[in-house]
Amino acid sequence: MLFGSGGFGGSGGSGGTGGNGGAGGDGGMIFGSGGGGGAGGTGLLTTGGAGGAGGKAGLIGNGGDGGVGGYGATTGGDGGNGGDAVEVGSGGNGGNAGTGATMGSPGTGGNGGQLLGEDGMNGST
Repeated sequence: MLFGSGGFGGSGGSGGTGGNGGAGGDGGMIFGSGGGGGAGGTGLLTTGGAGGAGGKAGLIGNGGDGGVGGYGATTGGDGGNGGDAVEVGSGGNGGNAGTGATMGSPGTGGNGGQLLGEDGMNGST
């Protein structure tokens, strides 16, 4: 695919341990932004699911944002990492950490484009 944005990743399901969110799709090879990662599912007994990673952009376009980590009874899920831009565009933002008795880790922002663009912001706890 040369043009077009990547689709969003699906959310993780809830359960004793939360399911992980799906990764966002990559943008088209020339133009297109990456899709956002899906949110992590709720962990009713143990750990929340991790947020999905954001998709990578095409040559021109923004990286997708990472998904938020899911709530976990013991430990929150980790936030997904933001997708990278390639030449022109900003990196995706990292997903926020999931909450729980112990917080998960926030996701890391993606890299900005080499010619023009800013790095994405890291997620928060």
